[in-house]
Amino acid sequence: MKFLDIGEVSARSGVKPSALRYYEDIGLIASVSRHGLRRQFGAEVLLQLKLIAMGKLAGFALDEIAAMFGKAGAPVLPRAVLHQKADDLDRQIHGLTALRDTLRHVADCPAPSHMECPTFRRLVEVAGKRGRRPSRRKAVPRVD
Repeated sequence: MKFLDIGEVSARSGVKPSALRYYEDIGLIASVSRHGLRRQFGAEVLLQLKLIAMGKLAGFALDEIAAMFGKAGAPVLPRAVLHQKADDLDRQIHGLTALRDTLRHVADCPAPSHMECPTFRRLVEVAGKRGRRPSRRKAVPRVD
């Protein structure tokens, strides 16, 4: 089996060597040997790094991503968690779309002042209500 040194992994993946060392320190990836002082990785690390990048882009924290790798770095992707994250992304997309539409309206509004524009005021009211959503945290009962 051909191993890739840290420089080659960095060049092929676009991940800085310092990030690769950090990922190894927290258990996201594992080097298989050393060649002098340079870490050596199996070729599967490139797939792992793509999955890590995708997870980060989707909004998963590194510890959540680490939990999605089983023994020997094989991905273990819990479907329920992925569905929940996809739902979260749908909500984020909806909110960002509304924000984009509001910004475009403000930029194109013919009213002399944005505060005189009834559409803008309505959009601000709707956005304000979304910003006051109650926390999703569940109350933890106190044990005295």
